[in-house]
Amino acid sequence: MAVVQVSLLAIAVIGVFVPRLPSWLVPVAAAVVLLLTGGISFSAGSEVLEPLVAPLAFLLLAVPLAVMLDRVGFFSAAAALIDRGRDPRLGLWALAASVTTFLNLDASVVLLTPLYIRFARRHGLDARLLAFQPVLLACLASSALPISNLTNLIAADALDIGFEDFLLRLGPASLAAVVVGWCFYRRLPGSTDRPVPVHEPVDRRALRLGLPIVVFVILGFTVGDALGIKAWMVALVADAVLLLMTRDLRWGDFPWGAAGLAVGLGLLAAAAAPHLGIDRAFDDGGWLAQLRTTLLAMAAADTINNLPALLISLPGLESGSDHVWPLLFGVNFGPIFVLHGALAGLLWRDTAARLGVQVSAWEYTRVGLRVGTPALLAGLAIVLATGALVD
Repeated sequence: MAVVQVSLLAIAVIGVFVPRLPSWLVPVAAAVVLLLTGGISFSAGSEVLEPLVAPLAFLLLAVPLAVMLDRVGFFSAAAALIDRGRDPRLGLWALAASVTTFLNLDASVVLLTPLYIRFARRHGLDARLLAFQPVLLACLASSALPISNLTNLIAADALDIGFEDFLLRLGPASLAAVVVGWCFYRRLPGSTDRPVPVHEPVDRRALRLGLPIVVFVILGFTVGDALGIKAWMVALVADAVLLLMTRDLRWGDFPWGAAGLAVGLGLLAAAAAPHLGIDRAFDDGGWLAQLRTTLLAMAAADTINNLPALLISLPGLESGSDHVWPLLFGVNFGPIFVLHGALAGLLWRDTAARLGVQVSAWEYTRVGLRVGTPALLAGLAIVLATGALVD
């Protein structure tokens, strides 16, 4: 049965990247086969999925939240406000970092990618280059808070990690990665082209409608966590208010495919994990062992996708382990180098392609190496230093 469990996980991971098939289809089908063949019992499967309920509820509610904010015109108004600076690309970089950190990386790539492509074409800039900003920051800025990344939410629920812990242990590293990433993004060919001036009025009404909700969401995700209010509850309230405003919420606004992918891979990874010997990687202590954990996590994310990489690692971890933060940094950061390393990368590629911006896997890797390598070194140094100081 061990061979079947590991084989089904491998098939599911490969199936995520089969062209012209929905990314969730093969993992969900493999999970059904696993259940029907007894590779995991229904009761054990329920226990595996229990830690995923709150994170997936947030994912399903956070993306419609960002979609409805976009329909109100909030992001376009914010972009017009940013457009008044000397170099609007720096403001757009900050906007993508903020949306990733305080909403989540999937909302960032789905909503900001079309906005940035439209912005580039309006200003005579390279649409492909500007479109890279949201997906780069989906990796650089997605470690600071539990709600920034589905991996963070899963780990927070499974290991009882709070908002303050993330802010202390990964916040400084994430900030450093964002800053260093910008410095090297500015060195890419075409990044210094002068934008054509466009004077577009700021939609004050959109700001008046959207800004209070954004403030509520940020406070809810931060202060609410300390009070025991789950992130999905905050998103649900914000969704309800926005639905009253827009009267426009569609079935396709919910990321059902991403949720199905998470459930399928979660079941498969849990069944295969005992046979992979992952727990032995967390036996040693010290900064060298933590460095090894980060590198292994990055390699796993870039090979089998960051979600199963995290899920097969969690059973070998305990709350308070020195390896939790290097592991999260690695699975969050690794996908900056490989397009299929995270679901956000696949969402970004499909979103950009619908607007006529085609990016090959090699081009993604090339840009990721140039921007991500120095950002990785800066962020990783801070993760290891923070761990030594706090522990």
